[in-house]
Amino acid sequence: MRKKDEFEQVITSGYLSKGESIILGGAMLDGEVLPNAHIKIPLKTLNRHGLIAGATGTGKTKTIQVLSEQLSSFGIPVLMMDIKGDFSGIAKEGEEKTFITERHSKINIPYKISSFPVELMSLSDQSGVRLRSTVSEFGPVLFSRILDLNDTQAGVVSVLFKYCDDNKMPLLDLKDIKKVINYITEDGKKEIEDNYGKISTSTTGIILRKIIELEQQGAELFFGEMSFEIDDLMRIDENGKGYVNIIRLTDIQDKPKLFSTFMLSLLAEIYNQMPEKGDSDQPELVIFIDEAHLIFKEASKTLLDQIETIVKLIRSKGVGIYFITQNPMDVPSGVLAQLGLKIQHALRAFTAKDRQAIKQTADNYPSSDFYKTDEILTSLGIGEALVTALNEKGIPTPLAVTMLRAPMSRMDILTESEIQEINSKSKLVRKYSEVIDRESAYEMLNKKISIIEQEVAKHQEEKTAKIEEKKENKKTAETTGAVTNSVLKVLTSATFIRGAFGVLSKLLRK
Repeated sequence: MRKKDEFEQVITSGYLSKGESIILGGAMLDGEVLPNAHIKIPLKTLNRHGLIAGATGTGKTKTIQVLSEQLSSFGIPVLMMDIKGDFSGIAKEGEEKTFITERHSKINIPYKISSFPVELMSLSDQSGVRLRSTVSEFGPVLFSRILDLNDTQAGVVSVLFKYCDDNKMPLLDLKDIKKVINYITEDGKKEIEDNYGKISTSTTGIILRKIIELEQQGAELFFGEMSFEIDDLMRIDENGKGYVNIIRLTDIQDKPKLFSTFMLSLLAEIYNQMPEKGDSDQPELVIFIDEAHLIFKEASKTLLDQIETIVKLIRSKGVGIYFITQNPMDVPSGVLAQLGLKIQHALRAFTAKDRQAIKQTADNYPSSDFYKTDEILTSLGIGEALVTALNEKGIPTPLAVTMLRAPMSRMDILTESEIQEINSKSKLVRKYSEVIDRESAYEMLNKKISIIEQEVAKHQEEKTAKIEEKKENKKTAETTGAVTNSVLKVLTSATFIRGAFGVLSKLLRK
Protein backbone atom coordinates (compact mmCIF):
# COMPACT_ATOMS: atom_id res chain seq x y z
CA MET A 1 0.00 0.00 0.00
CA ARG A 2 2.88 2.33 0.79
CA LYS A 3 4.27 1.80 -2.72
CA LYS A 4 0.93 2.76 -4.24
CA ASP A 5 0.66 5.91 -2.08
CA GLU A 6 4.24 6.84 -2.90
CA PHE A 7 3.62 6.37 -6.62
CA GLU A 8 0.44 8.45 -6.52
CA GLN A 9 2.33 11.23 -4.73
CA VAL A 10 5.12 11.14 -7.33
CA ILE A 11 2.63 11.33 -10.22
CA THR A 12 0.38 14.06 -8.79
CA SER A 13 3.32 16.28 -7.91
CA GLY A 14 5.22 15.50 -11.13
CA TYR A 15 2.23 16.27 -13.37
CA LEU A 16 0.95 19.24 -11.36
CA SER A 17 -0.04 22.12 -13.65
CA LYS A 18 -1.00 25.63 -12.54
CA GLY A 19 -2.11 26.74 -16.00
CA GLU A 20 -4.38 25.15 -18.59
CA SER A 21 -3.48 21.57 -19.47
CA ILE A 22 -4.57 18.56 -21.50
CA ILE A 23 -5.61 15.53 -19.48
CA LEU A 24 -4.49 12.34 -21.23
CA GLY A 25 -5.84 9.82 -18.74
CA GLY A 26 -5.06 8.13 -15.42
CA ALA A 27 -1.77 6.63 -14.20
CA MET A 28 -1.53 2.88 -13.64
CA LEU A 29 0.55 0.74 -11.28
CA ASP A 30 0.60 -3.06 -11.33
CA GLY A 31 -2.37 -3.07 -13.73
CA GLU A 32 -4.53 -0.89 -11.47
CA VAL A 33 -5.70 2.63 -12.40
CA LEU A 34 -5.22 5.34 -9.78
CA PRO A 35 -8.35 7.53 -10.27
CA ASN A 36 -6.83 10.64 -8.71
CA ALA A 37 -3.46 10.46 -10.49
CA HIS A 38 -4.25 12.22 -13.77
CA ILE A 39 -1.60 12.68 -16.47
CA LYS A 40 -1.68 16.36 -17.38
CA ILE A 41 0.28 18.04 -20.19
CA PRO A 42 0.57 21.84 -19.77
CA LEU A 43 -0.51 23.76 -22.87
CA LYS A 44 2.55 25.99 -22.63
CA THR A 45 4.88 23.00 -23.18
CA LEU A 46 3.13 21.64 -26.27
CA ASN A 47 5.42 23.62 -28.59
CA ARG A 48 8.29 21.41 -27.33
CA HIS A 49 7.24 18.71 -29.82
CA GLY A 50 6.61 15.05 -29.20
CA LEU A 51 6.61 11.41 -30.28
CA ILE A 52 3.74 8.92 -30.39
CA ALA A 53 5.04 5.41 -31.07
CA GLY A 54 3.86 1.83 -30.89
CA ALA A 55 3.10 -1.28 -32.91
CA THR A 56 0.16 -1.49 -35.31
CA GLY A 57 -3.18 -1.78 -33.54
CA THR A 58 -2.06 -0.49 -30.13
CA GLY A 59 -4.09 2.75 -30.23
CA LYS A 60 -1.81 5.44 -31.71
CA THR A 61 -4.54 6.90 -33.95
CA LYS A 62 -6.97 7.23 -31.04
CA THR A 63 -4.26 8.93 -28.97
CA ILE A 64 -3.74 11.50 -31.74
CA GLN A 65 -7.52 11.94 -31.91
CA VAL A 66 -7.70 12.60 -28.15
CA LEU A 67 -4.87 15.15 -28.35
CA SER A 68 -6.40 16.88 -31.37
CA GLU A 69 -9.82 17.09 -29.75
CA GLN A 70 -8.49 18.75 -26.63
CA LEU A 71 -6.27 21.12 -28.57
CA SER A 72 -9.26 22.15 -30.69
CA SER A 73 -11.35 22.63 -27.53
CA PHE A 74 -8.75 25.13 -26.28
CA GLY A 75 -8.92 27.03 -29.59
CA ILE A 76 -5.62 25.62 -30.89
CA PRO A 77 -5.66 24.68 -34.61
CA VAL A 78 -4.29 21.28 -35.62
CA LEU A 79 -2.66 20.07 -38.84
CA MET A 80 -2.85 16.30 -39.28
CA MET A 81 -1.00 14.28 -41.96
CA ASP A 82 -3.41 11.38 -42.46
CA ILE A 83 -1.48 8.70 -44.34
CA LYS A 84 -3.84 5.79 -43.58
CA GLY A 85 -7.06 7.75 -44.00
CA ASP A 86 -8.52 6.76 -40.61
CA PHE A 87 -8.63 10.12 -38.84
CA SER A 88 -11.54 11.91 -40.55
CA GLY A 89 -14.16 10.73 -38.02
CA ILE A 90 -13.18 13.61 -35.72
CA ALA A 91 -15.65 15.72 -37.73
CA LYS A 92 -18.61 13.75 -36.28
CA GLU A 93 -19.81 13.01 -32.76
CA GLY A 94 -18.83 9.70 -31.18
CA GLU A 95 -21.10 7.14 -29.52
CA GLU A 96 -21.41 6.54 -25.79
CA LYS A 97 -20.68 2.83 -25.49
CA THR A 98 -20.37 0.66 -22.39
CA PHE A 99 -16.63 -0.06 -22.69
CA ILE A 100 -15.98 3.69 -23.06
CA THR A 101 -18.00 4.73 -20.00
CA GLU A 102 -16.34 1.94 -17.98
CA ARG A 103 -12.89 3.19 -19.01
CA HIS A 104 -13.75 6.76 -18.05
CA SER A 105 -15.18 5.62 -14.75
CA LYS A 106 -11.83 3.98 -13.94
CA ILE A 107 -9.80 7.09 -14.77
CA ASN A 108 -12.36 9.39 -13.10
CA ILE A 109 -12.90 11.65 -16.12
CA PRO A 110 -16.46 12.44 -17.32
CA TYR A 111 -17.20 11.31 -20.90
CA LYS A 112 -19.19 13.36 -23.36
CA ILE A 113 -19.57 13.12 -27.11
CA SER A 114 -18.58 15.98 -29.40
CA SER A 115 -17.59 16.86 -32.97
CA PHE A 116 -14.92 19.26 -34.15
CA PRO A 117 -14.52 21.65 -37.10
CA VAL A 118 -12.60 20.00 -39.93
CA GLU A 119 -11.01 20.98 -43.24
CA LEU A 120 -10.10 18.14 -45.60
CA MET A 121 -7.02 18.89 -47.71
CA SER A 122 -5.14 17.14 -50.50
CA LEU A 123 -1.85 17.21 -52.42
CA SER A 124 -3.38 15.31 -55.33
CA ASP A 125 -6.67 15.09 -57.24
CA GLN A 126 -8.60 13.90 -54.17
CA SER A 127 -11.51 16.14 -53.21
CA GLY A 128 -10.71 18.82 -50.66
CA VAL A 129 -8.63 21.94 -50.27
CA ARG A 130 -5.83 21.79 -52.86
CA LEU A 131 -2.39 22.48 -51.41
CA ARG A 132 0.13 24.03 -53.79
CA SER A 133 3.40 25.95 -53.70
CA THR A 134 5.48 27.62 -56.40
CA VAL A 135 9.07 26.71 -57.25
CA SER A 136 10.07 30.33 -56.54
CA GLU A 137 8.71 30.05 -52.98
CA PHE A 138 10.98 27.07 -52.37
CA GLY A 139 14.05 29.09 -53.31
CA PRO A 140 17.30 27.63 -54.72
CA VAL A 141 18.66 26.24 -51.43
CA LEU A 142 15.57 24.27 -50.40
CA PHE A 143 14.86 23.15 -53.97
CA SER A 144 18.43 21.84 -54.28
CA ARG A 145 18.17 19.96 -50.99
CA ILE A 146 14.94 18.30 -52.04
CA LEU A 147 16.62 17.13 -55.24
CA ASP A 148 19.64 15.93 -53.22
CA LEU A 149 22.12 17.90 -55.35
CA ASN A 150 25.82 18.34 -54.65
CA ASP A 151 27.42 21.78 -54.22
CA THR A 152 28.22 22.19 -57.92
CA GLN A 153 24.70 21.25 -59.01
CA ALA A 154 23.17 23.45 -56.29
CA GLY A 155 25.28 26.33 -57.60
CA VAL A 156 23.78 25.88 -61.06
CA VAL A 157 20.26 25.91 -59.55
CA SER A 158 21.14 29.21 -57.87
CA VAL A 159 22.19 30.58 -61.27
CA LEU A 160 18.83 29.45 -62.72
CA PHE A 161 16.92 31.27 -60.01
CA LYS A 162 19.13 34.38 -60.36
CA TYR A 163 18.64 34.46 -64.14
CA CYS A 164 14.87 34.25 -63.70
CA ASP A 165 14.90 36.97 -61.02
CA ASP A 166 17.03 39.27 -63.20
CA ASN A 167 14.70 38.78 -66.15
CA LYS A 168 11.43 38.96 -64.15
CA MET A 169 10.48 35.38 -65.03
CA PRO A 170 8.34 33.70 -62.34
CA LEU A 171 9.16 30.06 -61.59
CA LEU A 172 5.75 28.65 -60.74
CA ASP A 173 5.78 24.97 -61.66
CA LEU A 174 8.18 22.24 -62.76
CA LYS A 175 7.69 22.91 -66.45
CA ASP A 176 9.04 26.42 -65.83
CA ILE A 177 12.35 25.29 -64.36
CA LYS A 178 12.68 22.48 -66.93
CA LYS A 179 12.25 25.08 -69.68
CA VAL A 180 14.93 27.29 -68.12
CA ILE A 181 17.34 24.34 -68.01
CA ASN A 182 16.69 23.55 -71.66
CA TYR A 183 17.12 27.21 -72.60
CA ILE A 184 20.47 27.75 -70.90
CA THR A 185 21.91 24.62 -72.53
CA GLU A 186 20.65 25.43 -76.03
CA ASP A 187 19.30 28.77 -77.31
CA GLY A 188 20.49 30.86 -74.36
CA LYS A 189 23.84 29.19 -73.82
CA LYS A 190 25.91 32.19 -74.98
CA GLU A 191 23.74 34.65 -73.02
CA ILE A 192 24.26 32.66 -69.82
CA GLU A 193 28.00 32.24 -70.39
CA ASP A 194 28.44 35.99 -71.05
CA ASN A 195 26.57 37.03 -67.88
CA TYR A 196 26.80 34.18 -65.38
CA GLY A 197 29.67 31.93 -66.45
CA LYS A 198 29.95 28.63 -68.24
CA ILE A 199 27.62 25.80 -67.21
CA SER A 200 28.31 22.15 -67.95
CA THR A 201 25.60 20.35 -69.91
CA SER A 202 26.31 17.19 -67.91
CA THR A 203 25.41 19.09 -64.71
CA THR A 204 22.16 20.46 -66.13
CA GLY A 205 21.38 16.95 -67.39
CA ILE A 206 21.65 15.53 -63.86
CA ILE A 207 19.43 18.30 -62.45
CA LEU A 208 16.84 17.68 -65.15
CA ARG A 209 16.76 13.93 -64.39
CA LYS A 210 16.28 14.66 -60.67
CA ILE A 211 13.35 16.95 -61.47
CA ILE A 212 11.78 14.29 -63.70
CA GLU A 213 12.13 11.78 -60.82
CA LEU A 214 10.27 14.19 -58.55
CA GLU A 215 7.70 14.80 -61.27
CA GLN A 216 7.01 11.08 -61.62
CA GLN A 217 5.94 10.97 -57.96
CA GLY A 218 3.16 13.46 -58.71
CA ALA A 219 4.94 16.68 -57.77
CA GLU A 220 3.53 18.48 -60.83
CA LEU A 221 0.20 18.56 -58.94
CA PHE A 222 1.85 20.24 -55.96
CA PHE A 223 3.90 22.91 -57.74
CA GLY A 224 1.83 25.79 -59.08
CA GLU A 225 -0.68 28.46 -58.15
CA MET A 226 -2.51 29.50 -56.21
CA SER A 227 -0.15 28.94 -53.32
CA PHE A 228 -1.62 27.90 -49.99
CA GLU A 229 -1.57 30.65 -47.38
CA ILE A 230 -0.34 29.62 -43.93
CA ASP A 231 -2.89 31.85 -42.19
CA ASP A 232 -5.64 29.51 -43.42
CA LEU A 233 -4.30 26.84 -41.03
CA MET A 234 -4.89 29.10 -38.02
CA ARG A 235 -8.66 29.42 -38.13
CA ILE A 236 -11.06 29.23 -35.18
CA ASP A 237 -14.76 28.46 -35.67
CA GLU A 238 -17.72 30.41 -34.29
CA ASN A 239 -17.70 28.25 -31.11
CA GLY A 240 -14.09 29.03 -30.33
CA LYS A 241 -12.77 25.62 -31.44
CA GLY A 242 -9.59 25.40 -33.48
CA TYR A 243 -9.93 23.84 -36.92
CA VAL A 244 -8.53 20.35 -37.40
CA ASN A 245 -6.92 20.47 -40.84
CA ILE A 246 -6.59 16.92 -42.20
CA ILE A 247 -4.30 16.38 -45.18
CA ARG A 248 -5.47 13.18 -46.86
CA LEU A 249 -2.36 11.36 -48.03
CA THR A 250 -3.67 7.86 -48.67
CA ASP A 251 -2.67 8.03 -52.36
CA ILE A 252 0.96 9.07 -51.82
CA GLN A 253 2.18 6.35 -49.44
CA ASP A 254 4.43 5.06 -52.21
CA LYS A 255 5.74 8.54 -53.03
CA PRO A 256 8.05 9.42 -50.13
CA LYS A 257 9.92 12.06 -52.16
CA LEU A 258 6.69 14.04 -52.68
CA PHE A 259 5.71 13.65 -49.02
CA SER A 260 9.08 14.85 -47.71
CA THR A 261 9.09 17.68 -50.29
CA PHE A 262 5.73 18.90 -49.08
CA MET A 263 6.56 18.52 -45.40
CA LEU A 264 9.84 20.41 -45.65
CA SER A 265 8.34 23.23 -47.71
CA LEU A 266 5.39 23.55 -45.32
CA LEU A 267 7.58 23.66 -42.21
CA ALA A 268 9.92 26.18 -43.86
CA GLU A 269 6.97 28.35 -44.91
CA ILE A 270 5.44 28.26 -41.42
CA TYR A 271 8.78 29.10 -39.85
CA ASN A 272 9.47 31.99 -42.25
CA GLN A 273 6.03 33.57 -42.01
CA MET A 274 5.05 33.20 -38.37
CA PRO A 275 6.31 35.80 -35.86
CA GLU A 276 8.42 34.94 -32.84
CA LYS A 277 6.29 33.99 -29.83
CA GLY A 278 8.80 33.00 -27.15
CA ASP A 279 7.25 31.30 -24.12
CA SER A 280 3.50 31.75 -24.61
CA ASP A 281 0.69 30.14 -22.63
CA GLN A 282 -0.31 27.86 -25.50
CA PRO A 283 0.88 26.96 -29.01
CA GLU A 284 -0.39 28.68 -32.15
CA LEU A 285 -0.49 25.44 -34.14
CA VAL A 286 0.22 21.75 -33.52
CA ILE A 287 1.27 19.47 -36.39
CA PHE A 288 0.91 15.67 -36.32
CA ILE A 289 3.00 13.75 -38.87
CA ASP A 290 1.68 10.20 -39.18
CA GLU A 291 3.94 7.43 -40.52
CA ALA A 292 6.92 9.72 -39.90
CA HIS A 293 9.38 7.08 -41.08
CA LEU A 294 8.29 7.94 -44.65
CA ILE A 295 10.01 11.31 -44.25
CA PHE A 296 13.22 9.97 -42.79
CA LYS A 297 13.55 6.72 -44.74
CA GLU A 298 14.20 8.32 -48.15
CA ALA A 299 15.68 11.62 -46.95
CA SER A 300 19.26 12.57 -47.76
CA LYS A 301 21.65 13.78 -45.07
CA THR A 302 21.17 17.41 -46.14
CA LEU A 303 17.40 16.99 -45.99
CA LEU A 304 17.63 15.43 -42.52
CA ASP A 305 19.84 18.30 -41.36
CA GLN A 306 17.24 20.76 -42.67
CA ILE A 307 14.41 18.98 -40.84
CA GLU A 308 16.42 18.86 -37.61
CA THR A 309 17.19 22.58 -37.86
CA ILE A 310 13.56 23.51 -38.43
CA VAL A 311 12.39 21.30 -35.54
CA LYS A 312 14.88 23.05 -33.26
CA LEU A 313 13.85 26.55 -34.28
CA ILE A 314 10.14 26.38 -35.04
CA ARG A 315 9.03 26.01 -31.41
CA SER A 316 9.96 29.67 -30.87
CA LYS A 317 7.18 30.47 -33.37
CA GLY A 318 4.64 28.70 -31.15
CA VAL A 319 4.45 25.55 -33.30
CA GLY A 320 4.60 22.01 -31.93
CA ILE A 321 5.48 19.04 -34.17
CA TYR A 322 4.51 15.49 -33.23
CA PHE A 323 5.92 12.46 -35.05
CA ILE A 324 3.88 9.25 -35.16
CA THR A 325 5.67 6.01 -36.00
CA GLN A 326 5.92 2.38 -34.95
CA ASN A 327 9.35 2.52 -33.34
CA PRO A 328 11.21 5.53 -31.88
CA MET A 329 14.30 4.26 -33.70
CA ASP A 330 12.62 5.37 -36.95
CA VAL A 331 13.31 8.97 -35.92
CA PRO A 332 16.92 10.26 -36.20
CA SER A 333 18.58 10.83 -32.82
CA GLY A 334 19.09 14.54 -33.55
CA VAL A 335 15.33 14.99 -33.99
CA LEU A 336 14.42 12.57 -31.18
CA ALA A 337 16.44 14.67 -28.72
CA GLN A 338 14.15 17.66 -29.42
CA LEU A 339 10.91 15.87 -28.47
CA GLY A 340 9.57 16.79 -25.05
CA LEU A 341 6.42 14.64 -24.91
CA LYS A 342 6.76 10.91 -25.50
CA ILE A 343 3.75 8.59 -25.62
CA GLN A 344 4.86 5.01 -26.11
CA HIS A 345 2.29 2.32 -26.88
CA ALA A 346 3.11 -1.39 -26.82
CA LEU A 347 5.91 -2.91 -28.89
CA ARG A 348 6.07 -6.50 -30.11
CA ALA A 349 9.04 -8.80 -29.42
CA PHE A 350 8.77 -11.52 -32.05
CA THR A 351 12.45 -11.71 -33.00
CA ALA A 352 15.90 -11.08 -31.52
CA LYS A 353 16.03 -7.86 -33.52
CA ASP A 354 12.71 -6.78 -31.97
CA ARG A 355 14.01 -7.46 -28.47
CA GLN A 356 17.14 -5.44 -29.17
CA ALA A 357 15.00 -2.56 -30.44
CA ILE A 358 12.89 -2.68 -27.27
CA LYS A 359 16.01 -2.38 -25.09
CA GLN A 360 17.14 0.63 -27.13
CA THR A 361 13.66 2.16 -26.87
CA ALA A 362 13.62 1.68 -23.08
CA ASP A 363 16.89 3.60 -22.85
CA ASN A 364 15.17 6.64 -24.39
CA TYR A 365 12.88 7.01 -21.38
CA PRO A 366 13.63 8.25 -17.85
CA SER A 367 14.48 5.56 -15.32
CA SER A 368 11.72 4.64 -12.90
CA ASP A 369 11.58 3.13 -9.42
CA PHE A 370 8.14 1.68 -10.21
CA TYR A 371 8.53 0.05 -13.62
CA LYS A 372 10.89 -2.17 -15.56
CA THR A 373 10.53 -0.20 -18.76
CA ASP A 374 11.62 -2.90 -21.22
CA GLU A 375 9.12 -5.36 -19.70
CA ILE A 376 6.29 -2.81 -19.59
CA LEU A 377 6.77 -2.01 -23.31
CA THR A 378 5.63 -5.50 -24.34
CA SER A 379 2.77 -5.84 -21.85
CA LEU A 380 0.78 -2.65 -22.45
CA GLY A 381 -2.86 -3.14 -23.49
CA ILE A 382 -4.72 -1.34 -26.29
CA GLY A 383 -5.30 2.26 -25.26
CA GLU A 384 -2.49 2.15 -22.69
CA ALA A 385 0.86 3.87 -23.04
CA LEU A 386 4.04 4.91 -21.26
CA VAL A 387 4.06 8.69 -20.94
CA THR A 388 6.68 11.24 -20.06
CA ALA A 389 6.37 14.95 -20.76
CA LEU A 390 7.80 18.31 -19.71
CA ASN A 391 6.30 20.18 -16.80
CA GLU A 392 5.79 23.95 -16.81
CA LYS A 393 9.43 24.47 -15.81
CA GLY A 394 10.64 22.31 -18.71
CA ILE A 395 11.66 19.41 -16.43
CA PRO A 396 10.83 15.84 -17.60
CA THR A 397 7.94 14.33 -15.66
CA PRO A 398 8.10 10.86 -14.06
CA LEU A 399 7.44 7.92 -16.34
CA ALA A 400 3.83 6.79 -16.04
CA VAL A 401 1.91 3.89 -17.53
CA THR A 402 -1.34 5.57 -18.52
CA MET A 403 -4.85 4.39 -19.33
CA LEU A 404 -5.78 6.92 -22.00
CA ARG A 405 -9.16 8.57 -22.24
CA ALA A 406 -11.36 7.73 -25.25
CA PRO A 407 -12.05 10.12 -28.13
CA MET A 408 -15.23 12.20 -27.93
CA SER A 409 -15.68 12.05 -31.70
CA ARG A 410 -16.37 9.14 -34.04
CA MET A 411 -13.73 6.39 -33.92
CA ASP A 412 -14.18 5.58 -37.58
CA ILE A 413 -13.82 7.25 -40.98
CA LEU A 414 -16.30 9.50 -42.75
CA THR A 415 -18.46 8.19 -45.56
CA GLU A 416 -18.01 9.59 -49.08
CA SER A 417 -21.25 11.58 -48.76
CA GLU A 418 -20.05 13.08 -45.44
CA ILE A 419 -16.76 14.07 -47.08
CA GLN A 420 -18.66 15.77 -49.91
CA GLU A 421 -20.85 17.56 -47.37
CA ILE A 422 -17.81 19.01 -45.56
CA ASN A 423 -16.16 20.07 -48.83
CA SER A 424 -19.34 21.66 -50.18
CA LYS A 425 -19.51 23.96 -47.13
CA SER A 426 -15.80 24.81 -47.13
CA LYS A 427 -14.72 28.33 -48.05
CA LEU A 428 -11.15 27.10 -48.53
CA VAL A 429 -12.19 24.49 -51.11
CA ARG A 430 -13.72 27.26 -53.21
CA LYS A 431 -10.73 29.54 -52.63
CA TYR A 432 -8.10 27.02 -53.79
CA SER A 433 -10.08 25.04 -56.38
CA GLU A 434 -9.10 27.29 -59.30
CA VAL A 435 -5.87 26.40 -61.08
CA ILE A 436 -4.06 29.57 -62.15
CA ASP A 437 -1.66 29.32 -65.08
CA ARG A 438 -0.42 32.87 -65.58
CA GLU A 439 2.50 33.81 -67.76
CA SER A 440 5.70 32.49 -66.24
CA ALA A 441 9.20 31.40 -67.26
CA TYR A 442 7.85 28.68 -69.58
CA GLU A 443 5.73 31.05 -71.68
CA MET A 444 8.23 33.91 -71.53
CA LEU A 445 11.11 31.73 -72.69
CA ASN A 446 8.98 30.25 -75.46
CA LYS A 447 8.34 33.80 -76.71
CA LYS A 448 12.01 34.64 -76.38
CA ILE A 449 13.01 31.51 -78.27
CA SER A 450 10.38 32.29 -80.91
CA ILE A 451 11.85 35.78 -81.40
CA ILE A 452 15.36 34.33 -81.59
CA GLU A 453 14.19 31.75 -84.14
CA GLN A 454 12.49 34.47 -86.21
CA GLU A 455 15.66 36.58 -86.15
CA VAL A 456 17.75 33.56 -87.09
CA ALA A 457 15.31 32.70 -89.91
CA LYS A 458 15.34 36.32 -91.15
CA HIS A 459 19.13 36.39 -91.05
CA GLN A 460 19.24 33.08 -92.87
CA GLU A 461 16.84 34.40 -95.54
CA GLU A 462 18.97 37.52 -96.02
CA LYS A 463 22.08 35.38 -96.21
CA THR A 464 20.42 33.05 -98.72
CA ALA A 465 19.23 36.04 -100.79
CA LYS A 466 22.75 37.45 -100.91
CA ILE A 467 24.16 34.09 -101.96
CA GLU A 468 21.53 33.80 -104.67
CA GLU A 469 22.29 37.36 -105.82
CA LYS A 470 25.97 36.57 -106.02
CA LYS A 471 25.20 33.41 -107.95
CA GLU A 472 22.99 35.38 -110.38
CA ASN A 473 25.63 38.05 -110.85
CA LYS A 474 28.25 35.41 -111.43
CA LYS A 475 26.00 33.63 -113.92
CA THR A 476 25.33 36.90 -115.81
CA ALA A 477 29.03 37.69 -115.87
CA GLU A 478 29.81 34.22 -117.11
CA THR A 479 27.18 34.52 -119.90
CA THR A 480 28.49 37.94 -121.01
CA GLY A 481 32.02 36.64 -120.98
CA ALA A 482 31.04 33.64 -123.05
CA VAL A 483 29.42 35.84 -125.75
CA THR A 484 32.43 38.13 -125.82
CA ASN A 485 34.76 35.20 -126.09
CA SER A 486 32.69 33.75 -128.94
CA VAL A 487 32.79 37.05 -130.85
CA LEU A 488 36.49 37.40 -130.28
CA LYS A 489 36.98 33.84 -131.35
CA VAL A 490 35.09 34.53 -134.56
CA LEU A 491 36.87 37.83 -135.18
CA THR A 492 40.27 36.27 -134.66
CA SER A 493 39.63 33.11 -136.61
CA ALA A 494 41.59 32.52 -139.90
CA THR A 495 38.35 32.05 -141.87
CA PHE A 496 37.04 35.41 -140.71
CA ILE A 497 40.33 37.19 -141.46
CA ARG A 498 40.56 35.70 -144.94
CA GLY A 499 36.95 36.63 -145.62
CA ALA A 500 37.49 40.14 -144.42
CA PHE A 501 40.68 40.60 -146.51
CA GLY A 502 38.87 39.19 -149.56
CA VAL A 503 36.09 41.75 -149.30
CA LEU A 504 38.65 44.48 -148.76
CA SER A 505 40.68 43.44 -151.89
CA LYS A 506 37.58 43.56 -154.07
CA LEU A 507 36.73 47.04 -152.88
CA LEU A 508 40.26 48.24 -153.66
CA ARG A 509 40.22 46.83 -157.22
CA LYS A 510 37.17 48.79 -157.96
